Amino acid sequence: MSRLHLFDLDGTLIHGSAAAIEISRQLGCEKEIDALERDFAAGRLTSVGFATATRALWGETLTEAVVAAAFESAPWLEGIKDVWADITARGERCAVISLSPNFFVERLLTWGAHAAHGSLWPDVPFRSPVDPAGILDAGSKVRIADELCAAYGLERADCVAYGDSMSDARLFAAVPVSVAVNADHHVRDVASFGYNGRDLREAYALVGDRPA
Repeated sequence: MSRLHLFDLDGTLIHGSAAAIEISRQLGCEKEIDALERDFAAGRLTSVGFATATRALWGETLTEAVVAAAFESAPWLEGIKDVWADITARGERCAVISLSPNFFVERLLTWGAHAAHGSLWPDVPFRSPVDPAGILDAGSKVRIADELCAAYGLERADCVAYGDSMSDARLFAAVPVSVAVNADHHVRDVASFGYNGRDLREAYALVGDRPA
């Protein structure tokens, strides 16, 4: 039976960091994004509020070259391409679902992801504000997972989720197998498996050939 592997990005594929942090590091505004990240984690900002504030922080200084540099220098887990190649070789599917900007998340398609979904931001360089309707939240991850299942002829029972934090909790509750990767208590205590380390191949091996 085929499976669909669903990967979070921030804190999961990127170790101890996030797309917004890596972009902000390139722009020299790490302190400001750290404050916004803390407010989001504490529930003082919604995903829309975080995106709107981050769009204002980056202004019109963000370019494709900055995004590319942030992507290349991010602290990615080892073995991501190997894992996705193995999933493909098995006739299975892998997708990334993240609250981060789509222009960052979609770069993972070149690494072997079959689908990559992020919040819909304006094109870079920005000439328009963030549209709240395009910003994803935790519930969006379940909705997109269902859409992917329908597209691939699968069901939730065929899914494996990999994540690290509160934004993954609803997806973990919706699928039968989950892997908490360098995770906090929001998902660590409810996941099927837990992994702490820097190599996605090791986290993926916990699932192995077990049916979903």
